[in-house]
Amino acid sequence: MGNGTERLVVVGGDAAGMSAASQARRLKGPAELEITAFERGHFTSYSACGIPYWIGGLVDGPDELIARTPEEHRARDIDLRTRTEVVELDLAGARVRARDLESGAEYWTGYDKLVLATGARPVRPRLPGIGAHGVHGVQTLDDGQRLMADVERTAGRRAVVVGAGYIGVEMAEALLGRGFEVTVLHRGEQPMSTLDPDMGGLVHSAMNGMGIRTVARAEVTEILTDEEGRARAVVTAAGEEYPADVVVLGIGVEPRTALARAAGLPLGESGGLLTDLSMRVRGHENIWSGGDCVEVLDLVAGRTRHIALGTHANKHGQVIGSGVGGGYATFPGVVGTAVSKVCDLEIARTGLRERDALSVGLRFVTATISSTNTAGYYPEAARMTVKMLAERRTGRLLGCQIVGGAGSAKRVDIAAVALTAGMTVDQIVSLDLGYAPPFSPVWDPVLVAARKAVSAVRAAGV
Repeated sequence: MGNGTERLVVVGGDAAGMSAASQARRLKGPAELEITAFERGHFTSYSACGIPYWIGGLVDGPDELIARTPEEHRARDIDLRTRTEVVELDLAGARVRARDLESGAEYWTGYDKLVLATGARPVRPRLPGIGAHGVHGVQTLDDGQRLMADVERTAGRRAVVVGAGYIGVEMAEALLGRGFEVTVLHRGEQPMSTLDPDMGGLVHSAMNGMGIRTVARAEVTEILTDEEGRARAVVTAAGEEYPADVVVLGIGVEPRTALARAAGLPLGESGGLLTDLSMRVRGHENIWSGGDCVEVLDLVAGRTRHIALGTHANKHGQVIGSGVGGGYATFPGVVGTAVSKVCDLEIARTGLRERDALSVGLRFVTATISSTNTAGYYPEAARMTVKMLAERRTGRLLGCQIVGGAGSAKRVDIAAVALTAGMTVDQIVSLDLGYAPPFSPVWDPVLVAARKAVSAVRAAGV
């Protein structure tokens, strides 16, 4: 490399990190930019969101979930080092200390520009037995491989899922499909705390109807093990024991930012890195960060929060790679859109829940309607429930939640666009949406909910 060559170091080899490296490589060749990327696992550029469907047998894995292999990245002049973990950042010296996880050898690598894409990790409460064999978090393909091996070799067919968020309900479906008796334990009043409790109640009823035992207000206090150190039961604060041959933690994830914290980089309330609109770490000219380890601006609430989604991570990587490579791009923020499913039930949300709106000082009205995903007379029309939040006085849309059968979840995208554009529920009612009996009633359920919200706004007055 010539004396004018810049050195880019990327910490983390999944969506944000390798998207950034790839975009930077498109803009600058090896003579201008030397790229070294470190990844602690075996895999790169993969879909962690696909792991439940791999476990459930709907897709093959892990190869089917990989968008670009380490060899493909290396072929593009990216020095990608797998099974290598960065264990220290020396910001003053502009270098990182890496550890080869196979040999244990450690070494320093200097940089001119640094990208932190360390991702998130499953929340593991400090409970007796939490580290036992048979207890699994699900965040990486390496996690998925360990769980898959356990599922295939375990003779027993009892599974306990701790937590009922996106990962929890998706893993419950996957294990049910594998022939397990599935119990889901969660601390909240209803599953899916990303929804309001009334909408979460619909999910609870549907899951129980599918044969998934769903236990609310169940705080796990211990995981009992057998003489070989393997999980055999999950115990709650109420003293109930739930036998388990496999335990999956679906409690949620937290930003993996111990390196950043130790180096004194700025972190938000949830522990995620804080960046500017170009994904540059605040106060640091030559450090960028993106993906599940950062906090993003919530455009509706007007504050930062941690949202771990592959959609955001890939966009962050593109923005970072543009900045590193001398181009220009920004990531303006999110409205909090997410969709999921458990068996035949689709779940979607965007914007604020009731408690979110209250916490930022917004006054609102709500409107909830029940409809069908197609014309009611069309064969196999499925029920769906739509809930909207609208700001009092202005009628500005604040949030939307949808629970229902096939064809329900992606309707939330209408609300996501409306939120991004700052539309009122009155304006949403007038949207020219596509209609034909196989796709929608004459009045799409989202429009029906908006129309009811308009009435609620008018009734509330100022």
